[in-house]
Amino acid sequence: METPTPVANVSGREPASLEADRKREIAKRVFLFLIPFVMVTMMYATYMGTMHAPKTRDMPVAVVGSGAVAESVVDELKSVQDGAADPRLVADRDKALDLLKDRDVAGVLLIPADGAREATVYTAQGAGASQAGMVKQILAPVAAGHDWTTKTQDIAPLPSGDSAGIAVLLAAIGMIMVGYVPLSGMLTAAPHLLVLRRFLPLLAGWAVVTSTVTWLILGPIVGAVDGHYLAFVGIGLLATGAVGIGQLLFARTLGGLAVLPGMLLWVVFGVPSSNLATPIHAMPDFFGFLHNVLPLPAAGEALRSVIYFDGRGVSKHLLTLAIWMVAALALALLMERRKGAALASVPESDNPDAPRPAMAGGPVRSKRVRYFAVAAFPLAILTAVVGMMSASLHQPEIRDMPVVVVGASQAQTEQATKGLQQGLGDLVFLTTSTSLDKATDQIREREIVGAYVLPTSKGGKAKLYTSSAAGAGQHNALRGMFQQIAQSQKMPLEVTDIKPLNASDSNGSNSMYAAMSWIMSGFVIMAALRGGAPEINRLRQLLPMLAGWAVGMAVWLWVLFDVLIGAINGHGWALVGFGALTIFSISMFTAVFTRTLGIAGIIPVLVIALMIGVPASGGAISLYMVPEVFRDLNDVLPLPAAVDVARAAVYFDGAGMGGHLTTIIGWGAVCLLLNVGIDRWLARRDLRADTDADGGSGTPVSGQETTLALVGAEDTAEPSRRGRRTARTRS
Repeated sequence: METPTPVANVSGREPASLEADRKREIAKRVFLFLIPFVMVTMMYATYMGTMHAPKTRDMPVAVVGSGAVAESVVDELKSVQDGAADPRLVADRDKALDLLKDRDVAGVLLIPADGAREATVYTAQGAGASQAGMVKQILAPVAAGHDWTTKTQDIAPLPSGDSAGIAVLLAAIGMIMVGYVPLSGMLTAAPHLLVLRRFLPLLAGWAVVTSTVTWLILGPIVGAVDGHYLAFVGIGLLATGAVGIGQLLFARTLGGLAVLPGMLLWVVFGVPSSNLATPIHAMPDFFGFLHNVLPLPAAGEALRSVIYFDGRGVSKHLLTLAIWMVAALALALLMERRKGAALASVPESDNPDAPRPAMAGGPVRSKRVRYFAVAAFPLAILTAVVGMMSASLHQPEIRDMPVVVVGASQAQTEQATKGLQQGLGDLVFLTTSTSLDKATDQIREREIVGAYVLPTSKGGKAKLYTSSAAGAGQHNALRGMFQQIAQSQKMPLEVTDIKPLNASDSNGSNSMYAAMSWIMSGFVIMAALRGGAPEINRLRQLLPMLAGWAVGMAVWLWVLFDVLIGAINGHGWALVGFGALTIFSISMFTAVFTRTLGIAGIIPVLVIALMIGVPASGGAISLYMVPEVFRDLNDVLPLPAAVDVARAAVYFDGAGMGGHLTTIIGWGAVCLLLNVGIDRWLARRDLRADTDADGGSGTPVSGQETTLALVGAEDTAEPSRRGRRTARTRS
């Protein structure tokens, strides 16, 4: 019997060591998918869960007056809309307005004096445009119930350069973002800078620089803010400082995983609790509590106080930021004193010249390149987020909204259309038709916003057909325009919403959040793979991973949004299929950049897929309220396509989705082909590297030998540097 020949252990390592390495590799792969899964889930579970059907609760309002009538108004407000309002009776008008300026109340109803029939509703747009709208919806019907007419006065109007009121939101998000984003890069590129004696002065200078950049974008460049530079810098110092030191604490205890609690605490919980986008009185009570304690709400409300209310009420928000900073600094000092400057999962190093990558998963870089990358990466994201979003959304104006005028005859319709066009000007782009069925089909296809049907007889009523499911903002704007026309012509107007929003999607944001979750799922997985496992860089390795991720995340997101949150009712097969296709296409798009530029490739992906995509999508704001360039991009970018595909699936039985579905498929196909080309380029590059490592003999060496050669070169170079430093020290 022949004795088996023992198989050589080519690695020279013990089986137990190989088994341990295999387990570590499996654990790493699990974390590479778990981290993006948690990031996407916690962000969109929070946003979809809180904003899919906001309901006003306990909105504080003041009623100015006395006597039985005033008390009856307060009682009516207490019962309106199942507790939407929390009214209080105030005897003096000036005192009530002071409460409004201090944001202790959201609105004021001034009851008319004896014999008068006009009530006044006071609002403060500077405290939130959407909040001011909700106040009018609460107070005006109560006044109408007493046969009072109402006039509205705004005591804190928004500037003409920021009619949407988003400047404080973007500024606050920017201040928070630049506090926590750089820490991930510093862990990789410059951990020696995270010692407090170095970190604190750098953080202070960084806060001044980034606050200045934010102010320059929102002020002189965009025109959304007038002055207040020193206020921006002061609030930025506190906000960025508090978050930066807080994130340092996370980094000391969790290492690279610090991004998860940081993202959750600073942004995911911060935005819905900020009172800057949606009123806090339309959020669950938990976010009302967070509004008073988190840095992002404090920074936003502090900016709001300074810009719109002459500094009234700013002290308590500055105190919140100061408490965060002092508490975080005290804990950081205590931790550094007890445990030193060691960081979790990061090799301890106080040597700035030690070879390190500038960014996670990247090649070893010089100190100068690493320092540049640590600052440039978050600064580029800040500029893209604040600049792109403010430029596109700060001043929404309706332009060229397409509407079909329907009449019994072509001649009558054309004559009426000329008069309507003169009255409405550039607000609408009117065309004519004699077929109502054709016009309503165009609404369902989202080719037009509405159809205005002329009266069939003198004194008859006009009709307006539109769809809130195609966009709540444009639906409301169109209804308001034609109601004014009907009133001016003294004729009734019947409004028909042919595709209304579901009760679980009362503000029409669900399609946008679903699409954004698909987009984020697509690029965050490639960011994780590039940063955590750069060796997985061949298309044959990536394709099965990304395909499985796309399907798995699409299924999970539908379960999350439909089964668990109840925001999207049904349409499972369609949303899973379209979601998987979108996720895969975006992952292929992201791979084009990350496989060629490294982790820095995330920046152009963010700009193209999200920053430009949001205003071009018609999801956050009507496509006919943004600059013209974004309308042209609506047909070519992936996020607008995903938003419209989701809308079509949920509301329009798939009508009109063909073009946008083709857009998503096109992005995926083109980027897949580009990745095939990148594969060939990488193969040629590796062949040249192997040839060079073999001394130019033309015989490639193995990957293991190449790795050993490179490590040996670094190990040889490093002692010489250490020797030179030792010699200098001794001298």
